[in-house]
Amino acid sequence: MDQLVRRQTSVGPSGAVVARCAPPAPVGVTRAVPLQAGADASEGPAGPVEDEPEPSGGPAAPVAARRRGRALEAAIFEATLELLTSGGFARLTMEGVAGAAQTGKAALYRRWTSKADLVVHALGATLPPPVGIPDLGSVRAELVQLMAGFGMIMGSPAGTAIRVLMAELDHEQAVAFKDFLDGRVMRPANAAILGILGRGERRGDVRPGAATPIVADVAPAMLLYRAKVCEGVVDEAFCTELVDQVLMPLVSAY
Repeated sequence: MDQLVRRQTSVGPSGAVVARCAPPAPVGVTRAVPLQAGADASEGPAGPVEDEPEPSGGPAAPVAARRRGRALEAAIFEATLELLTSGGFARLTMEGVAGAAQTGKAALYRRWTSKADLVVHALGATLPPPVGIPDLGSVRAELVQLMAGFGMIMGSPAGTAIRVLMAELDHEQAVAFKDFLDGRVMRPANAAILGILGRGERRGDVRPGAATPIVADVAPAMLLYRAKVCEGVVDEAFCTELVDQVLMPLVSAY
């Protein structure tokens, strides 16, 4: 029978029981494993103890999926327009946009060299395109529908941001946005108005010679003036008033 090496105890000066571990067992000798108080010997020796996971204090927070490509750009553009509209161009920073979009500054600077470059691309990607106006049989009906479409564009997030830029920036600062406004706002508006007036001339409800670039400039100029100087709302009522009190007297054949 193998000899068991047992754990020995002694009583210390304070009366406490002090455990003394026996020396390592010789080769071939099995050391007995003492039972803990209250343990049932019939359960057999305890197995290896594993670390238990610490309580998390609640469900783990979801980890956001890493965005790339268009999804990341869309988040950046949305953050740019929100910060531009709420704080203005002067207070807009690349760091602020990165934080609002939950990405790093490097993701911005890899795509855009400055905040002006970022704003132009954000506006270009989100500004609704001009809506084509079909032949409605009446120049007034077509102009009202066109002006209402421009009112909706100016009320969009990108249109609101453009109004903030126009109200805040002086001529020198606005140079960076001039080409964008000309290509995406002014020229499409002029072309749409000229198309409606030309169709009206052929139909007979627009006086001959009224379909000219200077006449087509009137409505966009009024919209920009109201947004920049008057800071007024470009709503459906204003658009209808613009057609009835300004455009129709200029072009009507009657």
